[in-house]
Amino acid sequence: MAATVGSLPDALTSIEQVRGRMAGRRPAVFLDYDGTLTPIVDRPEDAVISDAMRDVVAGLARRCTVCVVSGRDRPVVQELMGLDDLIVAGSHGFDIWSPDGGVRRDEGARFADLLADVRGELEAGAAGIGGSLVEPKAASVALHYRLVPAGDHGRVQDLVDRVLQRHPGELKVTPGKMVHEVQPAFDWDKGKAVLYLVEALHLGADVVPLYLGDDVTDEHAFEALHRRGLGFVVSSPTDESESARPSAADFRLDGVDDVQHFLEMLAR
Repeated sequence: MAATVGSLPDALTSIEQVRGRMAGRRPAVFLDYDGTLTPIVDRPEDAVISDAMRDVVAGLARRCTVCVVSGRDRPVVQELMGLDDLIVAGSHGFDIWSPDGGVRRDEGARFADLLADVRGELEAGAAGIGGSLVEPKAASVALHYRLVPAGDHGRVQDLVDRVLQRHPGELKVTPGKMVHEVQPAFDWDKGKAVLYLVEALHLGADVVPLYLGDDVTDEHAFEALHRRGLGFVVSSPTDESESARPSAADFRLDGVDDVQHFLEMLAR
C-alpha cells in the first residue's frame, strides 16, 4: 500500500537518508516543470522559471544527466527553460528529444486528426463555461478549470465525459491539478518515458535515477523507478488534500524553494 504524501520523510531534513539510498552512485535527475521548477499558477503561460532555478538546473546538468519530463509540449518547455542542452520529454513523454540527436521518440504524431477533433469539441463545449481554458498540445488536449467557479466543475466533467463517449476506446483522461488532460488511449506515460530514457542513455547500475514531480501524472514515474531509483513528490505540508494523497514516492519536498535547495546540494 502506498504511503500518503504527508507521511513521507522530508528530503532536506533526511538528506543523510537520501545519500544512503543513493549508496555512492551518480545521480541522473528527471524533473517535472510546473509545480516543481516553477510554482503552479492560474494560467499556464505565466509559469516562468526563475533565473536562480535556471542557473541551478544548468549547473547540475554540467555534473550529471538532467532531463525535464513535462505534460507541456516539448518546444514550449524548451522555450520556458531557456536552456538548449537538456534532454526534454514533452507531452507526458510522448515527445522525447536530446540536444545531440541521440535520443528521439515521437508517439503523438499518428494521432493528429483525432486530437484536432477533440480540440474542436472541447473548445465548443468550453465556450459556455466561464474561466475554462482549452490548451491544445502535440499529443493531448488539456482542459484547465482552475479559474472555473466551483459550482461549474460538474459541467467541466460532463463535457469531458461527452467527448469520451464520442470516441469510444480512442481516448483516455489523465487528471491533474485542476486540469483534465485528454490523450489518445495509447499505453505510454511519464513512467514509461523515464524507463525508455534510462535505457536509451545507458544509465547503468552505477547511476541512480532521481525523479522530482508534484502531480498525479508523476506517480507513473515514481512507480516505474521503484527499487531502481528514488522519487521525490513536491507538495506543501499545509495542503490537507495533497497531504492525504497516496504516493509511490520515497521522499517529500515542500515546494519549489525546497526543490531548488535540493538541486543545489546535488550539484555540489
